[in-house]
Amino acid sequence: MEEIELDTAGNAPDGIGDAATPLSWETNLVDGFEGDSFSPMGGLYYRDNVEQRAGSVEFQRDVTFGSAGALKLSVRPLWEGEDDRSERAEVWERTTLRVPYDKAVWYGFSVRFADPIPQGDHRHVIAQWKREIGPEARGDFSPFLALRLVRGRLFATVETTFPVICRRSSLSTGASALTPVFLRPEKRQMRALVATDPGWKPQDGRLFTAYSDRITVIHRGNELPTPHSGWIDFAVMTRPGPDGTGHIELFANDRWIVTVRGHIGHEEHGLGSRQYFKFGPYRSAAQGEWSLYFDNFRRSTRSEDVLGPAGLAALRSASD
Repeated sequence: MEEIELDTAGNAPDGIGDAATPLSWETNLVDGFEGDSFSPMGGLYYRDNVEQRAGSVEFQRDVTFGSAGALKLSVRPLWEGEDDRSERAEVWERTTLRVPYDKAVWYGFSVRFADPIPQGDHRHVIAQWKREIGPEARGDFSPFLALRLVRGRLFATVETTFPVICRRSSLSTGASALTPVFLRPEKRQMRALVATDPGWKPQDGRLFTAYSDRITVIHRGNELPTPHSGWIDFAVMTRPGPDGTGHIELFANDRWIVTVRGHIGHEEHGLGSRQYFKFGPYRSAAQGEWSLYFDNFRRSTRSEDVLGPAGLAALRSASD
């Protein structure tokens, strides 16, 4: 079960020093993890809760990507494979810096998979974007965008509310509709498969057996890099829109992967007014240690602060 993110006043606990960070959601955030703690200009912290106690965060200098340091985030077995348990080592945005849910914002970060790369078919998430969850919300709301791993393959999913009343063309079991989806009516949610890596096989997507036109994916001619390919630099624009106005752009290694539009995110009672991002290994309880390296975090309302030259040129060319 995902932890409650807000108290009755609409606040969530942060790490030490949040009040001393005079930044806003429109501030350009940057952290290269070059010191022994999070930079005040990055707006990040390591969350302390029960699931996070399976994890560890290390500011190290042996494995980096173009900077003097990088994070190593690791999870170890905590629950002995117990059902419905999770193990996390996630870094969060500070609550005061969260972006309004209806605003567009760009995120960038670099990630490298340490060996061994998990080969299981249960939940493995490396980064996720969510809406705040308040105390009056009922249910467990999945991230509206997530970068995931299954059987050692990298893929991306987008989530929205399961349609209570559908147009005839909204859902089908045939491939004539646009986007493959995993229907979860018991959770009132629907998960779309929007990007995969070159090693993806039909069995990897066995849950995505229906199709929907509520989420549209425009493929830009590139697949996600494979987890064993070394450092992967992601650039992502998010603007949720449960009413059908949602918009996501996904780049990896300065190559445009996909554009996603349509019903993105959730609008149920009790959800908060802001979106937020967190990154790091998150898995169903399992055996063995799983580690990821992260570097070069940045966040901005401007694409040019996050994208590289090739990605920026492609984006501007498409908008001409």
